[in-house]
Amino acid sequence: MKRAFDLTEMLQRIEKAIARYPKAAMFELAERGYNTLFEQLISCIISIRTLDETTIPLSLKLFERARTPQQLLNIPMEELANMLEGSQYPGQKAETMRAIAQTAISQYGGQLPANFDQLTALKGVGPKCANLALGVATGVPAISVDVHVHRVVNRWGFVKTTTPEKTLKVLENKVPVSQWIDINRLLMPFGKHVCTGTLPRCSTCPVLEFCEQVDVTKHR
Repeated sequence: MKRAFDLTEMLQRIEKAIARYPKAAMFELAERGYNTLFEQLISCIISIRTLDETTIPLSLKLFERARTPQQLLNIPMEELANMLEGSQYPGQKAETMRAIAQTAISQYGGQLPANFDQLTALKGVGPKCANLALGVATGVPAISVDVHVHRVVNRWGFVKTTTPEKTLKVLENKVPVSQWIDINRLLMPFGKHVCTGTLPRCSTCPVLEFCEQVDVTKHR
């Protein structure tokens, strides 16, 4: 018999369990001082379909040259794309970044607005990156759902959804606003290192007694 969900206790246990693992990329970069909304959004663009192990060094390399919209626009397109090599779709990401930088300057005086609708109106910026950048950079309550978060909460049986976008909407209705930022901060590394896509570490999972283990057929 599984225990009734106690999200507060579960997140506390997970925080202790993941302490020995690397932080999620955006939170790691913020701790290193790259915590403006522009920097966080640009790093999140880099992270799309790209591992944290690649996202962090590429972000650091870029920020050596450009930490503001104008500084980014000073980098020629071809050079910017080359700087993003190692991530998926570097040329497309370079175009997206330059468009974001140009809009920041032309429409917002060089400062991106801390507003979900205005950020997602930018070409190439989806709900995940908008919410993650807002939460990390500004503290605006926002839930960011990537593949790890989506998998974990569905495996728990906490939600029953088919896409990260649908998971986001359900979590916004079920999770207290005070815990919104923690969802990605904690569940992303938890899903990457403990509640993995294949062979999750159920035998040592700190929240096994709450988890319905939906669709888990084999585990460690």
